[in-house]
Formats: sequence, structure tokens, C-alpha cells
Amino acid sequence: MSGDDEKRSVFGDQAGSVELLWGGRERPSRGPKPALSLERIIRTAMALADAGGLGAVSMQRVAGELDFTKMSLYRYVPGKTELVALMVDTAMGEPPAAAGGDWRTALREWAEQLAAAFRRHPWLLEATVGPRVMGPHELDWAERALGALSDTGLNGGEQLDAVVVVTGHVRAITQISASMGLSSAQAKEPEQVMAAALNELLIGRSDRFPALTAALASAEETDSRDQSLEFGLERILDGLEAHIARRAKAPAPARGRRRRPTA
Repeated sequence: MSGDDEKRSVFGDQAGSVELLWGGRERPSRGPKPALSLERIIRTAMALADAGGLGAVSMQRVAGELDFTKMSLYRYVPGKTELVALMVDTAMGEPPAAAGGDWRTALREWAEQLAAAFRRHPWLLEATVGPRVMGPHELDWAERALGALSDTGLNGGEQLDAVVVVTGHVRAITQISASMGLSSAQAKEPEQVMAAALNELLIGRSDRFPALTAALASAEETDSRDQSLEFGLERILDGLEAHIARRAKAPAPARGRRRRPTA
């Protein structure tokens, strides 16, 4: 990317991430044949993040894991910001194949696969907020979700908003799980983490929190817990379905008709 192009880029000082993510990944052109590879660097950094969170990743730490100097890494990636961008895109991977059936089936499957990606790599929750450069895999996910809604009659803005709402629900559930500690209480699902934590806190306190105690007990008896991801997703999809139905029944807006001036 030329100096003039970088000045015009909306990404400013993150233009390096754009170059690496969108086709600018080149092997060093000088010196002996490299023993490192960008792929090895990314995978090593991801392993560190999976084990200890995003804070465990540094250029120095990654270099040490690879038994190279930190300066060796800079031949492949300018710094941690660019490395994290590459980690995110690699961790996201290809989106799920388009599910057969209607838009609702496709969007549900998409959301469930997104939740699975966040559970595999909890650090993605932290790495995918704030001003940053999104990579091709991440945009592939957005493309797949929007494709599911393309024939629903929703306009472009509504389609984008729908994807944001679904993504927000998935993030919220997995964020709660991460904040309570996935490694505790033999929990494998976000809702199990919440239930285990609440049950422990309520021991000897049921008089103060009778509604919460009763709700948890009822959920246990009816086997209706561990469903907040699915429950919220279905309600979101219900709302979208109702909105799409209303849109289909609404008369088309008149075009080319000028308002008659008032006296």
C-alpha cells in the first residue's frame, strides 16, 4: 500500500492489518530461507490465547514458544495488533455451509455455529470489539448470514440490523459464560455455568431470593434449563418472522407521486 493510499485509508494506523489480512502476506524477500512461517506464528499465538486469554499473547512470548527472537517475528508481522487481527480471522475460519430450508433454519444454524466458535476460543469475545480491521473470514460469516435473509423482503438496513441482533445475543450468552469461568462447576455450556454459580450463591439464602430459588428449582425439575441461547434465539427469530409477515402484507409505497403544495 502506497503512502498516499495509507493516508486515504479509513483504517489509519491499522492499514498494516488490512495489508496482511487482505492479500498482502508475503514471505521475507531478504536473507536466508526462513525457518519460520506466518501460519506457525499465528497458531502459536492462538494456543497461548486459548490457554491464558488474550493477555497471555505478546510478541516476546510467541517468539519464546517458537524458540526464535522477537525480532525474527517482525519480519512476518509488524506487531501485536496485526497479529491479533490474523488470529481472529484464523480462529473464525470458514462459516458453516448454507443450511437447507428457509431463512429461519439457515440463520439458526449460523448462530449456533458462531456460539461454538466463541466457546472454542473465548478470547474472540475480547478481540472482536472496538475499532479494528475485519478479515475475509469474518466478512464471509456476515455474507452467509445476510444471504439467508436476502429473499425475506427486508431491506438492507433491516438485514444488517437482524444480523447484529442475533450476533449480540450469541455474544451476550457466551460472555456471561466466560465471566463466570468455563472451567468451574463441571460446566460445558454457558447456562450450566450460570446455574451452578447461582445455586452455590443461594445456599442458605432462599428466603431473601424466593423467586430466583423457585425458578431454578422448577427449571431443574422440568429439565428446562441450559436453554437460554436457544430460547433467546427463537424469540428473536419469532420477532423477525412477524416483522417479515407484516412487511409482506403492507402495501407498496407509491413512487413518483409529488405532494400537492398546500395553500
